[in-house]
Amino acid sequence: MRRSLLGIGVIVVMSACAPAAPTTSPLQELLVKPSPTPFDLVTAGQVQGVVPDRWEATLVDPSSGIRGGFVASPRRGRWSDVDGRTVGMSATWVDATRVGVPSDFYYLAANGPLLSRLTTSANCRGSRHVYLDRRPTFDLDSYSPGHFMAEGAGVCHGGARATRFAYFVAAPGFGPVHRVGIPSSGLYVVVAVVNQRRGAKNLLEELVRRTRFGDDAIQDFVAMAPPAQSA
Repeated sequence: MRRSLLGIGVIVVMSACAPAAPTTSPLQELLVKPSPTPFDLVTAGQVQGVVPDRWEATLVDPSSGIRGGFVASPRRGRWSDVDGRTVGMSATWVDATRVGVPSDFYYLAANGPLLSRLTTSANCRGSRHVYLDRRPTFDLDSYSPGHFMAEGAGVCHGGARATRFAYFVAAPGFGPVHRVGIPSSGLYVVVAVVNQRRGAKNLLEELVRRTRFGDDAIQDFVAMAPPAQSA
C-alpha cells in the first residue's frame, strides 16, 4: 500500500514540475502583451500573470493536456530546476480530470515534495504560512476529502549571487479552495525566484499576487481560509 501511495504521489509531482515543452498548442495559446509598467501581461489558457518585460514566457508542457500555465525567465530554457539558483517563475495548474488519481495525492504533493528542492535546500532559508491543512486518510477505498494551501518566502545563497524566492501552493480537494479558480484543477503552484537586491521583495509580491487562475487571484484563494485566531 505504501509503495502505491508513493508511486501515485510521484506521478502528481512530475506532472506539476516537469520542464516546459518548446512546442505550442492551439488549445492553449500564449499571449504576451506589453504594458506601460515594467511588466508584460501573460495569458496562457486559464492562467494570467505578469513577468518583468525582459523575461521570456513559454507555455508549460502544452502537448500533454495535463498541465496548464506558463514559465518565464530572463533566458529561455533556463527555468527547469526550481532550486533557488536560477531566476524565473512558473504559474501552473494540474487538470485532475486528466491525471485520474484521487484528490488525496494532490495534498501529498503540495505539502511535501513539490517544492522540496527549494524549501529543503541547504543553501536556502525561509518560512511558510499555512492557510489550510486538512489531512486526508489516503485510503483508496473510502472518501477522505482533504485540502492544503500555503505561501512561503526566503533567501538562497549559492554561487556568486544570492536570490530571493516566494511561492503559493494549493491542493483544493473538496474543501473551500475548490470554490475558486479552475473547477477541474487538483493543484495550483506559483513560484518565483529573483536576484537578491533592493526591491526584490516587492517584485516577488507583484509576480505572485498578480497571478490569476480562471477569474480569481491569489488573494481570492487566501480569502477562503478562516480568520486567524488571536492568542
